[in-house]
Amino acid sequence: MSEFIPLSVPNVGSKEIEYVTDALHGGWVAAGAYIERFERDFASYAKVESAVAVQSGTAALHLALLACGIGAGDLVLAPSLTFIASINPIRYVGAEPVFMDCDDSLCMDPAKLEQYLKECESRDGCLYDKTLNKPIRAIMVVHIFGNGADMESIMAIARHYNLLVIEDAAEAVGTFYTSGKCKGLMAGTIGDCGVYSFNGNKLITTGGGGMFVAHRPELIRRVRHLATQAKADELYFDHDEIGYNYRMTNIQAAVGVAQLEQLDAFIGIKRDNYQRYQELGIKLLPFKNYVRPNYWFYCYIANDRDQLIKQLGECKIQTRPVWKLVHTLPMYEHCKTYNIEKAIKFYADIVNIPCSSNLTCEDVKQVAIKIQEIDMK
Repeated sequence: MSEFIPLSVPNVGSKEIEYVTDALHGGWVAAGAYIERFERDFASYAKVESAVAVQSGTAALHLALLACGIGAGDLVLAPSLTFIASINPIRYVGAEPVFMDCDDSLCMDPAKLEQYLKECESRDGCLYDKTLNKPIRAIMVVHIFGNGADMESIMAIARHYNLLVIEDAAEAVGTFYTSGKCKGLMAGTIGDCGVYSFNGNKLITTGGGGMFVAHRPELIRRVRHLATQAKADELYFDHDEIGYNYRMTNIQAAVGVAQLEQLDAFIGIKRDNYQRYQELGIKLLPFKNYVRPNYWFYCYIANDRDQLIKQLGECKIQTRPVWKLVHTLPMYEHCKTYNIEKAIKFYADIVNIPCSSNLTCEDVKQVAIKIQEIDMK
């Protein structure tokens, strides 16, 4: 057994060192060819025309909302069971979240989504929340822990009500749909636009970084423009609107190119370890049968969440609870919620257990033994 078993750490090797060294030797630290290469390679992998590499998944979400025209006074339907970085950009643009419940996938429940929308009213071609008296502009779908939200249902609902769909696929790079109308499509490429994260604990990482994708060229152009300080003229520093310093660096992109080359191999390791836990008697929350997930995080439903986390920590095994529900945090507790029930139960019971792509078979075995000793007596 390792001296310490972390929850989720990067898997970095010789290719990353080779590409970063090449970038450094060429003198291209900020701008450079690896950015274009990473964007091109990622677009090819995700089966989209083009992609824009940025500083973080959060930056990508901020730009997505701006590009989609979401602004002050607008409502965005979003999950409460998610990392707060999914929600904060809604406030960056002056809009307001309405928090929705999850289904058994931990992703947004389409049945409750539709139920809520039926209770709203249409005015001049726009849907309004009657109690808030504000227009609903978009649905923010988050693919939790590498699972896939029920995008077939959500897209049908969104189109019926003329709502934009922004996919937060920060945790779902490599997840794709295997049946239904979305068959063959990657998570993050089904809605009007999608974003990914390459944070340090993600399946592939650039240390910090993100990617924006969309099928509509005008969204790609707008995000690229905003991400580079909205330069209208490169030579004479002419800027035509407020922009942002959100572009990914060449060094980060060099790491990303190497990581992307290994993505499918990493997913294979994650799948094998997920199955290994199950074979050792650790029942994990299943992924949906309509996706090939990337198995990013494993969810164990604990009998005593806090005690398990505490005692595993004493055994030098890192775990964590699922995020505190966003609607319960002080900066969002005033926002509207809609029939949130299942998310409350999952928050109380889920423990994320070690799942790194460099986790050894012996590490998995030792984690399983300790869980059985502590929580399955």
